[in-house]
Amino acid sequence: MIKFIIKRLLIAIPTLFTIVLIVFLLVRAVPGNPFQGEKALSPEVMKQLLHTYNLDLPLWQQFLLYLRDLLHGNLGQSYKFIGQSINSLLFPDYMGGFWVTLRLAAYSMFITVPLGIVLGCYAGVYRNTWLDKVIVIFNIVFSAIPTIVTGPLLVLIFAVNLNLLPASGWGDGGVRNLFLPITALVLAYVPTVAVVTRGSIIDVLNSNFIKTAKAKGLSTPIIIFRHAIRPTLIPVVALLGTMFAGVLVGAIVTEQVFALPGLGVLTTNAAMNRDYNLVLGITIFSSFLTIMFNMLVDVIYFFLDPKIRQ
Repeated sequence: MIKFIIKRLLIAIPTLFTIVLIVFLLVRAVPGNPFQGEKALSPEVMKQLLHTYNLDLPLWQQFLLYLRDLLHGNLGQSYKFIGQSINSLLFPDYMGGFWVTLRLAAYSMFITVPLGIVLGCYAGVYRNTWLDKVIVIFNIVFSAIPTIVTGPLLVLIFAVNLNLLPASGWGDGGVRNLFLPITALVLAYVPTVAVVTRGSIIDVLNSNFIKTAKAKGLSTPIIIFRHAIRPTLIPVVALLGTMFAGVLVGAIVTEQVFALPGLGVLTTNAAMNRDYNLVLGITIFSSFLTIMFNMLVDVIYFFLDPKIRQ
């Protein structure tokens, strides 16, 4: 087990380094610099600003300096929010930044995964019935509609027409404010889990060991929960790593739709203002979370699949 985790860590470190290098080069390939705006600065002021933030150094020196700070947990200073570090912008003392995005993504995953598994299992066990067809149609419809469309539709129905929920804003972070954005995310990702679960349980139910269990006269619930559910979950667990990354990105988009003070606002500001360090900070931390979550999935997969342990 320890050897398995060490191998995953040895793969994760160069992966994260490659991501840092690529994003670092890409953000600096954009023409101009963070201090060029509508109001032109004098050459002396521009030169001083570039020198203060080490932007007048060769690219390789800038990268080494950034890598040095990164190894000490320092994501650098913002070029847009003067005097503020990227760490304080991403992880503020109040409820904002990453804490909002994490809350949205976590709540969405906690609902999406169990709901998708239940829907997929029902569709697979009772395939070709009206229930299966309804679930399949639901999956097709909401797989095709992006969050940026379902979000405004939910606002139109529940906030404008029915006047049941607030249209946007964080408020006190309660259920009323989070219901619509979480619903938009759940509708976007439940179909993926349901489709994978449905296909997996159909394959498992056609396996020889399930046929043997049926021949012994075991009831359907016992067959499902004692024999079929564990192998059914193996491809679902393998999906969770990439889906977490998708939910994080989806949460950022959803925050824009519902005007929530999470990473979505910071990402937009960073991109529009060429705030290199903020773009790097958001990308690196999101990539780090994705890699760590994939490692966690690998560990769970290790326990679920005997072939991995062998």
